[in-house]
Amino acid sequence: MSTNRELILINISGPDKSGITAELTGILARHDADILDIGQADIHHTLSLGILFKTDSRRSGEILKELLFKTNDLNVKVSFNIISEEEYNSWVSRQGKNRYIVTILGRKITARQISAVSGIISEQGLNIETITRLTGRMPLDEREQPAAKGCVEFSVRGNIKDKEKMQSDFMHLASELNFDISMQEDTMYRRSRRLICFDMDSTLIRTEVIDELADRAGVGEEVRRITESAMRGEIDFKESFTQRVKLLKGLDVSVMKDIAEKLPITEGVERLMEVLKRSGYKTAILSGGFTYFGNYLKQRFGFDYVYANELEIGEDGKLTGNYVGDIVDGQRKRELLRLLAQVENINIAQTIAVGDGANDLPMLSEAGLGIAFHAKPKVKAEAQQSISTIGIDGVLYFLGFKDSYIKS
Repeated sequence: MSTNRELILINISGPDKSGITAELTGILARHDADILDIGQADIHHTLSLGILFKTDSRRSGEILKELLFKTNDLNVKVSFNIISEEEYNSWVSRQGKNRYIVTILGRKITARQISAVSGIISEQGLNIETITRLTGRMPLDEREQPAAKGCVEFSVRGNIKDKEKMQSDFMHLASELNFDISMQEDTMYRRSRRLICFDMDSTLIRTEVIDELADRAGVGEEVRRITESAMRGEIDFKESFTQRVKLLKGLDVSVMKDIAEKLPITEGVERLMEVLKRSGYKTAILSGGFTYFGNYLKQRFGFDYVYANELEIGEDGKLTGNYVGDIVDGQRKRELLRLLAQVENINIAQTIAVGDGANDLPMLSEAGLGIAFHAKPKVKAEAQQSISTIGIDGVLYFLGFKDSYIKS
């Protein structure tokens, strides 16, 4: 190591107040020190600040003396560590390793969840670099805010030993402790998503519209049986769709307006869409349901695109039991996702897809980020990420949004 160069790490902790960072870095500035790394966090007005700096060894004693006096004046604690060049170079080399973002969310965040997730991260040889809370303050009494949600984001670095086992361990843990978890590679595309495509039925709305129509036509039980079988992936979607539409023959189209106005909207849709639009995202509904209801949601929430199925209406104003055009099934959803990415001139890695059924799996696997939302077991097992414990606005946390940004 050069005799006139010294690397020093200082750690400051204590009650936070305005000006602490400025005062301490001002001392380093007067002595022409170079800052090699810096990190700061504030938890309930308690400061944790770390600074790694390089200085001429002939000045280090004076710098440390001034820092000690100043931190005493500021009523904070300071510790000093001399870092060798070997230690520094080892740290720099680790920065080249892969970085991942692990996000956990649910109605509440518990110590057991954090401990278990941290354990799996450690078992895989990864190092946690930062932990950030994305949601606002949790209520002390859960009864005061039953729809409250908590989200914590881990930034981790390293080379995963067994990615498949890690994902499996996360999914098992999430099911056992009732929370959701996401793991994404922290690439430039994660921070530049531009297009998000949603399924409609049982995703944006808490019902299957074809079941609502079937109830009005008096064939609800029969149609629901076919619907559930299709969503579980037991029968082909096109076949099931044709069977169900045929059962709607003779239904007066006037009932569609009434059903649309009474659709049960999924928790978080309004908040999600307001933030996405404000942030410049393009949004689309890609649905195996019907265009009438997709267009209703488009008008209400401001979606940019709607692709769904068109019911054929006879001259007497009743459904004929047929449909017009091609069926929007799973493969068509995948094709539409690709097409919209081309139209918007973005890389497919910048797309997001959200859905709940087996016919959503093709677009979930095609998108840069595929999220199974309150999905059937088969879908949840195959999707990259899933949300099952909170509303659809939980998607925002997988994109890295913080409540403090959302509310501003």
